Amino acid sequence: MRLRTPLALLGAALLVLVGPPLLSPGSGSDTGTQIPGLRFMVPNTPGGGYDITARTAAKNAEDAGLTSDIEVFNLPGAGGTVGLTHLVGEHGNGRLAMSMGLGVVGAVHTNKTPKTLADTTPIARLTEEQDIVVVGKNSPYRTIQDLLAAWKKDPGKLPVGGGSSPGGPDHLAPMLMARAAGIAPSSVNYIPFDGGGELLASILGNKVAFGVSGVGEYLDQIKAGELRLLAVTGPERVPGLDAPTLREAGLDTEFTNWRGIVAPPGLSEAERDKLVGLVRKLHDSPQWQESLKKNGWDDAFLPGEEFGSFLTAQDKQVGSVLKELGL
Repeated sequence: MRLRTPLALLGAALLVLVGPPLLSPGSGSDTGTQIPGLRFMVPNTPGGGYDITARTAAKNAEDAGLTSDIEVFNLPGAGGTVGLTHLVGEHGNGRLAMSMGLGVVGAVHTNKTPKTLADTTPIARLTEEQDIVVVGKNSPYRTIQDLLAAWKKDPGKLPVGGGSSPGGPDHLAPMLMARAAGIAPSSVNYIPFDGGGELLASILGNKVAFGVSGVGEYLDQIKAGELRLLAVTGPERVPGLDAPTLREAGLDTEFTNWRGIVAPPGLSEAERDKLVGLVRKLHDSPQWQESLKKNGWDDAFLPGEEFGSFLTAQDKQVGSVLKELGL
C-alpha cells in the first residue's frame, strides 16, 4: 500500500495484499503447477478483500488449468493474527497458503502478536488498491465536503467503520484523513470490523456514519445505489467511478492498500519455488488480468524474496506511522 502524507515518515506505500499460493513452473496437464490438496486460508470473514482476492485467484487458477480443487477456507480473528498464528504452526506444509495484506502487518503491531510475518515464507504480492470513503444511500452526507464539515465539528459523534483492526489499511486511511483535516487522530471514533462483509452491514444499517474499505469490495453496492461513494484515497480517480481524490477534496494525503500471499515456514526450496511458480503463472494468465480490471485492482506483482524485503520494510513503516499518529 502506498501512503503519502505531509509526514516525513510516509514516503512509501502501505498496503495489504491477498492472493493464494497458486503458481509454480507447471500446472494443469502441461504446466507442472499442480499442487494436489492445496488449501488457501483467508484470515478474516467472508466478503472482505482478502476473501474476494483469494476466491478470485483460486477460480482463475483453476480456469486457467494451473491447478485444481483448491480449498479456500476462512479462519477469522484478531485482525488476521489468528490465521497467521495457525499458518506459522503448520511448519513445512507446502500445501497451505494464506491471503494477507497491510491489515495483517498492522494487526501484528497493535495486538503484539508473538508470531509475525517474518516467521512465514513470502510467496508474492499481488495487487494494490485504493480505499474508498462510502456512506449509505440515505446518509445526509452528499459529498466528501459535507462529511468533513460534520466530522470536524464533533469527531467523536461520527463513528467511522473499517474492515480491519487498528493498524490495518481501513484504520490508517481515516486516521491520515483526520490528520490532514486538522482532526486529532486520537479523537476519531473508529469501529473495527472483521472484514468488509461485517462492515457493509453496519454501513447499510446506519451503525456508522461512514465506512472506509477497498474499492473492489463494494463496487456492486455502489453501482446498485446502495452505497454512496464520496471519495477515493489514492493519487488518481478510479476509472468508471464518479468520486474525487482526497487531494481534490483539499486533504494533503493519499493512501493505497496491497494484498499478497504467504506460506508456512520451513518449506523446502522446491516447495517454495512451486508455490511462487504457480502464482507467477496465475499473474500472467488472461483470467487474472481480466479480474484485475473487473475489480479495480492495480497489478503490483512482486514474487518471492523481493516480496520478503517489501514485508520487512512495511513492518517498519507501519510501526513508524502508528507511533507518529499517536496510535
